[in-house]
Amino acid sequence: MSGPSRHYVLAAGGTGGHLIPAFALAVELERRGHHVALVTDERGAKIPGKPDFLPAHVLPAGRLAKNPVAAVKGLRAIWRGRAMALRLFESFAPSCVIGFGGYPALPALLAARSARIPTVIHEQNAVLGRVNRFLAGRVDAIATAYAEIDRLDPKLWGKVRRVGNPVRPEVLALRGEPFPAFTEDSLFRVLVTGGSQGASILSEVVPDGLAMLPPALRHRLQVTQQCRPEDLEAVRARYAAHEIPAELGTYFEDMQSRLAGAHLFIGRAGASTIAELTAVGRPAILVPLPIATDDHQTANTREIVAAGGARAIRQTAFTPKELAKQIQVMAQHPQTLANAAHAAWNCGLPNAVKDLADLVESFGGEPIMDVIRVDSRKTAAQGQEQLA
Repeated sequence: MSGPSRHYVLAAGGTGGHLIPAFALAVELERRGHHVALVTDERGAKIPGKPDFLPAHVLPAGRLAKNPVAAVKGLRAIWRGRAMALRLFESFAPSCVIGFGGYPALPALLAARSARIPTVIHEQNAVLGRVNRFLAGRVDAIATAYAEIDRLDPKLWGKVRRVGNPVRPEVLALRGEPFPAFTEDSLFRVLVTGGSQGASILSEVVPDGLAMLPPALRHRLQVTQQCRPEDLEAVRARYAAHEIPAELGTYFEDMQSRLAGAHLFIGRAGASTIAELTAVGRPAILVPLPIATDDHQTANTREIVAAGGARAIRQTAFTPKELAKQIQVMAQHPQTLANAAHAAWNCGLPNAVKDLADLVESFGGEPIMDVIRVDSRKTAAQGQEQLA
């Protein structure tokens, strides 16, 4: 424990992109002896991976819509959520409220500002998200994952602290391991994933692109690919037709071991994906999701591409021929991939969760006495069912 025990509230949207760093911070704060609660929506309360010690409070999540009718409905939901958050804060007495983006975070951050509770927001992407953009001028600190952040008012840079994106401990443990040996004769292990939902474009392009590689590379391929259930059999047939060994699945529980053995990653450019690639040091060919809000996945690729750790291909240009061309450039000599891996590794921020926890702990003033904290935890537990 790093000091007196305090209470912290984490507020996040109900997707993995928002919740993965929130869960990581919760574990670190709990390890330091603090008490943590989560504010999210119904999806977030049920998402796999939530720590057992972390109570989840479900608040209404209204959107800031342009349509007048939808806007009124959204504002009412935000206001209800704000009132519920204020009741939670009265019993739980947080030293700081930390938002991770997504509309469910909005009521809690507005309530914290009203109650004069210190606030921090964490932005996972290289473009400030809509909710974080709305809150940026109102919070005490802005934690970022990238040095360059689009859609951030230049006047607010004084609040910015770059900490990175927390990654899972089992992935971070691979940071000290060497890049897998890659020689003229070794297997060429390629890992292909499209994020939590898969990506049909990868299923359509990657098998044919790998088949276009020169025989010296193609005959050494060993592919692991995550696919959508509806794409699985078609992808299996393509690899069989090309005589390329491939292990396919809709979900791999041991993804960290697949990443550990991979020589090249092909996939989307979500914030968590790039955080893991740079934590471990794996070269990549990235295909940003074109419909991502504010094209943030393209922005996410800037740093690792500039460093030489990855190549980015826009989806409109992502053809089998282009993929094969980029793979040949990256794997033309055994040392080329190792150099790219080292460049990716240099972009990693392995202390992200520690640095974020340090930032959070710097706010909050005098801690409440532990005897009061015990009582407030009971009150919070009693009121949790009403909030949920």
